[in-house]
Amino acid sequence: MSASPRVSVAVPLFNEEHALPRLVRRISDALDRLPGGPHEIVLVNDGSSDGTLARLAELAATDERIVAVSLFRNFGHQAAVSAALEYATGDAVVVMDGDLQDPPEAIPRLVEEHAKGFDVVYVRRIRRKEGRVLRACYFLFYRVLALVAAVRLPVDAGDFALLSRRVVDAMKQCPEHQRYVRGLRTWVGFRQTGVAVERAARQAGRSKYNTWRLLVLALDGLVSFSVVPLRAAAAFGLLAIAGATSYAAYAVYVRLAGGRTPEGFTMIVVIMTFMSGVQLLFLGVIGEYLGRVYDEVKGRPLYLVDRVIRAPKPPAARGS
Repeated sequence: MSASPRVSVAVPLFNEEHALPRLVRRISDALDRLPGGPHEIVLVNDGSSDGTLARLAELAATDERIVAVSLFRNFGHQAAVSAALEYATGDAVVVMDGDLQDPPEAIPRLVEEHAKGFDVVYVRRIRRKEGRVLRACYFLFYRVLALVAAVRLPVDAGDFALLSRRVVDAMKQCPEHQRYVRGLRTWVGFRQTGVAVERAARQAGRSKYNTWRLLVLALDGLVSFSVVPLRAAAAFGLLAIAGATSYAAYAVYVRLAGGRTPEGFTMIVVIMTFMSGVQLLFLGVIGEYLGRVYDEVKGRPLYLVDRVIRAPKPPAARGS
């Protein structure tokens, strides 16, 4: 491993026009503290509808370290992260969000851990600034996913992480469309460690992850790395069969021993309604897995690149 790796910082952007100049300045300051180089900043415009692309073009025209990649439309955060990884060329790649909740000042610390031989250095988020309800949902989700996932996923770890070149190359071999990047990062293996970093408040604009997008991301993580929901359907079916068999045995016993039929019309209606709801729920679970198989079979590209913007190289000096 190189003592002074060339570092790429990969950042997906969606409507971050106001935060972008501050983001680039703070990333540049963090990279200036690192040895080696020349380092790189890969900024992916994920179909922004504000002035993000124009700002990117201005910044890329004046800074040779910046590579601006613009997608044709909004393909989603995880697709934009994947595009950033595709265009990053460094020996180590730092993935972070563009809203400055991931502090660029932590990058040198990640590089220090990487120098110790770790291929993945992920950030464990502490002291988050979101509301109590949202923090509780994050807390519960990470622990439930870690419990049911087929791989050991670290809790409270987002996309902010340093990945070695061989980890990036391994992740690029994963073709799935419904991507959960932080899960793929764990799935590929290699030596991994976590560092605790305080989660900052958003610096400008509004969060692009509303409640629905967060639920979709959580579902992507659950379905991509666990078959427990499918097995839960089978387990619940076995419990229902056992309960029905027990009740049938009880009804026969009462009829033979007491000469009467057990009453309970209301209970029967409630049970039938409940079981119908459960069946529809698990049909939905099966449909979720089936829908993802259908999406993968179509084989469409994960994203489409409109253009790549770099600073023009100075003309080569002519020989005398």
